[in-house]
This record gives sequence, C-alpha cells and structure tokens, in this order.
Amino acid sequence: MSGDIFRADALTGRVALVTGASTGLGRHFAGVLAAHGATVVLAARRERDLATAVADIVAAGGRAHAVVLDVRDPASVEAGVQAAAAAAGRLDILVNNAGVTVTRPALAMTEDEWRRVVDTNLDGAFRVARAVARTMVDARTGGVIVNIASVLGLRVGKLVAGYIAAKAGFLRLSEALALEWAMHGIRVNAIAPGYIVTDLNRGFLASPAGEAMVKRIPQRRFGEPADLDGALLLLASDAGRYITGSTITVDGGHTLAWL
Repeated sequence: MSGDIFRADALTGRVALVTGASTGLGRHFAGVLAAHGATVVLAARRERDLATAVADIVAAGGRAHAVVLDVRDPASVEAGVQAAAAAAGRLDILVNNAGVTVTRPALAMTEDEWRRVVDTNLDGAFRVARAVARTMVDARTGGVIVNIASVLGLRVGKLVAGYIAAKAGFLRLSEALALEWAMHGIRVNAIAPGYIVTDLNRGFLASPAGEAMVKRIPQRRFGEPADLDGALLLLASDAGRYITGSTITVDGGHTLAWL
C-alpha cells in the first residue's frame, strides 16, 4: 500500500488539481493526495457529486475545494483553472484524469461519438495542462503534471478506436510537453493503467467476458484503484523529481502478454 512507502506528509504544502474527480479514479486520486498532505481542488462537471467528494475528504481530515469544469469547453477550462488557483492560492500538481469512451465498431461510430471521445481525452487534456502550466510559469514555481493515460495507448483492442487513438496521442503529448516545459521546472509524466475495477466497469469485469480477459493478465487479477497509488505519489512528489517524459505502466503485466 502507498502508506507503507510514502510519508503521510509527502505532499504537505502542495496544491493539486484533479480533473474528472467527482467519481471513480479521479475521486480516489484526490483522496490519496489529500491523505498525503496536499490541498486538493476537485474538478468535474457534476457539482453535486463534487460536493459529496469534497465533504468526504474534509471529514477524513483533508483540505479540499471544488470547481465545476468541462474539459471540452475552452472557456470553462480557463475559468475553472483560474478559480482553482484562486481558491487554494496556487497550483503545484495537476492530475489530468478526465476521460470518456464509446464502445462501438469503428464502422458504426458516429462523427459526434468520435469527437466526444477525442475532444475529452486528448484535446481537453491539453487544454487543462496548458492552462495549469501557464499558472505555474507565471508564478515561477514549477510544478508537476501527471497524465492518466491507458495501456490502450500502448496496445490496441477492438471496439474503442477513438479511445485508443486519443490515449496514444496523450502519451506522445506528455513527452512533447515534458520536453518543452522542463525549462520552466515543470515535470510531465503519464500513468498507463491496465484494467482497474471501479463502479463503472465492475459489472463487465465480473462477466464471462471479464473472466476470459483476466486469464490473459500474468498476475491473474484486475487492478484496484490503490494499485495506482505508488505511481501517482512517486510522480507527484519529490521522490520523482528527476523523472519527466516517462510513462509508468500499471497493469499486472497485461501488456507483456497482450494477444
């Protein structure tokens, strides 16, 4: 577990913005960062879910704020990032997590479906990274950006062509931004999770199709959100201060045996 490796105050004094933070992995990431001392700003479209997530973090002794932000809307991104920086005083860490997918054969995918997936997972991620990086450059503080990609950016599968294209681009984007922004003291890295159990996919992963899939994972299990904590804390903290432009794959060895 992350708590066995990283001190509980590893991120004390840091401010982290987490997108897609109202539910799922984003909400988990926000809780992990708060538990290790960071003040977290949770960003997403659903205000009610954000309020619940913030309340949970505060009840656990953490410091948290919420901003409503839609990564597909440039004006919303700019306003949300500025509001986040104002609420917490500055931004030191971005966890660029917002994402969606559409499961459909490429021949049947509509233009709107394609655009929604690519605009959220790639264009939106760039918008947020750029807006946050500008605040870091203006403040001359440097910072950390952790992009949440996917093993499907490294390998391919069926029925999610838009998601694969966006996540592959996201990985190359991470490298490009790391190269450009190192001069500003900004580190940019990515985490490529394998199949992680969340409320959104729990039913599918427990289905016969999921049971067949898990047999192709060398560790013979799906991941849990906590399995990502070590990579997140390494990249977000000073423990990873000489790491930039890298991708950490957390998949139980799945990409090694991908067939």
